[in-house]
Amino acid sequence: MPKVQDSIEVHAPVQRAYNGWTQFEEFPQFMEGIQSVQQLDDTHVQWVAEIRGETREWTTEITEQQPDERVAWKTIEGEVKNDGAVTFEQIAGGQTRVNVEMDVEGDSTAENVAGDLLGVVKSQVRGDLERFKQLIENREEETGAWRGEVQDGDTK
Repeated sequence: MPKVQDSIEVHAPVQRAYNGWTQFEEFPQFMEGIQSVQQLDDTHVQWVAEIRGETREWTTEITEQQPDERVAWKTIEGEVKNDGAVTFEQIAGGQTRVNVEMDVEGDSTAENVAGDLLGVVKSQVRGDLERFKQLIENREEETGAWRGEVQDGDTK
């Protein structure tokens, strides 16, 4: 399964970056191809995306969520496998480094040709991070209210 790793520094405190990233239903604002994201409950998220001109749906489970530190997820059903984690590191000057690590897999052999899928996803993640940076740095009001923890898929 292709693995994508990337990071970006945003001019925002770690809490603001984390809160912005955990507003899953806002992902279509900065994630290319994502048509909708619906948070079903504290640990389950339904995704709809357009991938190569076709609509794909999948559901992920948040397996770990530590406020201001980490969000991890795994796919539990659907046409796309997308497992990964995002971590947040406070760095100098009120900035935050946002690190993304994802494993992705399409639903067909043709989509999983390593060079093709990996190159497309890497490019898309880079663009998504750049758009997230613009969104979070230009946001005037804090978003996000739930700052609970998830460990092994259970809320605390």
